Amino acid sequence: MQKTLSLLFTLLALSGFSKNNDPTKDTIDVMIGQMIMIGIGDFNLVDGDEPIFDEVKSGKVGGVVLYEKNILFESPKPELALLVETLQKNASIPLFISIDEEGGLVSRMKTRYGFPKNVSAQYLGDMNNLDSTRFYAGQTASLLNSFGINMNYAPVVDLNLNPRNPVIGRIKRSYSEDYNEVIRQAFEVIDQHNKHGVVPVLKHFPGHGSSRSDTHLGLTDVTETWQIEEMYPYSALIDSGVVKAVMTAHIVNQSLDATKNPATLSKRVVTGMLRDFLGFNGVIISDDMQMGAINNEYGLREAIRMSIDAGVDMLMFANNVQDYNRITASAVHGIIKDLLFEGIVTRERIYQSYNRIMKLKAETGLCDENYFRSLKNKLRAYN
Repeated sequence: MQKTLSLLFTLLALSGFSKNNDPTKDTIDVMIGQMIMIGIGDFNLVDGDEPIFDEVKSGKVGGVVLYEKNILFESPKPELALLVETLQKNASIPLFISIDEEGGLVSRMKTRYGFPKNVSAQYLGDMNNLDSTRFYAGQTASLLNSFGINMNYAPVVDLNLNPRNPVIGRIKRSYSEDYNEVIRQAFEVIDQHNKHGVVPVLKHFPGHGSSRSDTHLGLTDVTETWQIEEMYPYSALIDSGVVKAVMTAHIVNQSLDATKNPATLSKRVVTGMLRDFLGFNGVIISDDMQMGAINNEYGLREAIRMSIDAGVDMLMFANNVQDYNRITASAVHGIIKDLLFEGIVTRERIYQSYNRIMKLKAETGLCDENYFRSLKNKLRAYN
C-alpha cells in the first residue's frame, strides 16, 4: 500500500510539473534525471549546440553547477542572465542553478567582473559581528537570486581544527575552531539565503576541518584527527529547522565506518548518522564525484551505486576537469537506469530521492506555475 501511494504521489507530481502534461511517459527517467547535478562544461557564451541543453531538454538533469569559467564574459552580467534563462527555458522541471559562492578565495562572481566584494568565512568569524555577517550573506543571496541562481554551496560549517588544512583552514573557509561560533555565523548565512529564495547547502558532512590533505587530489583519512564536535553545527542547525540541503564529504573516518568507505559512499554515515541519528529529512548532495578521493579509488558505476545506496539524493559531476575526464548527464543517467533494471537499485529508493528533491524545488518556488515568466522578468534587468 505504501509503495502504491508513493507511486501515485510521483505520478501526480509529474502531471503538475511536466510541460507536456503526460505523467505516464518516461516517469522513471524523469525521476532519475532529478538526481543528477552536472557541470555545464567550459563554454561561457550561450550556444544551442552544447550537449547540456539537449540533456536538460530530455529530462536527464535536475541541476547544474556554474563555475568562474562560465562567467568569463566581456559583459558578464547579460551573458550570465542569458545562460540561466536558456537553461531554464529548456527544462520541463525547473533546475537547481547552483554555484560555490562562499566568499574570499572561493568565489566565482569576482569583483573584477563587476560583482560586489565577498569576504571569507574566517574574516567574518574573526570580526565576530553578526551584523556584518548578515550584510555580506544578504548581499550574496540577493545577487544570486537576481540572476536566477537558486542554490549556493555555503555555508561551510567545518571547524578550523587544523589551520594548515590545505582545503579548509589554510584558505580561510572556516568561521572558527569553536563550534558555537560556527553555529552562530552559519545560522545568519542560512537565514539570509532562505529569505532571498536561495537554497543554502551546508558542507562538508561529517566534518572536513581536521583533515591534513585534500579530497580533490586523493584519499583523505581523518580517523586520527576527527572530533565529535565537528558534528555539533549540523545537529544544532538541523534541530533549528532551517537546513534544507547538506553536502557530503569524501573523507574516510574509520571511527564512523570501519569499512573505510568515504562518507559520500557510506550508508553508516549518510543514512545512519545524517538521516537517522540527526533526523535530517532534506536533500543530501554529494561533493563532486570526480574528485580524486572518489575518481582515483572507485569505478564510475560502483561509485554511483554506493552513493545511492548510502542515501545521497543528488549526485554531483561538476565537470571542472580536463576534457578526457568529462562525464555527461546521459552517462550517469544510463548507469542509474541500468542499476535499477538489474535490481541493484530499487524503485522505492529512486522515489525517496525524487520526492525530497521535488519537495525542495516546490518550497523554493521552482514549481510555481509562473516561475519561468517571473524569472524572465527578473533577468530583464541585465539585458
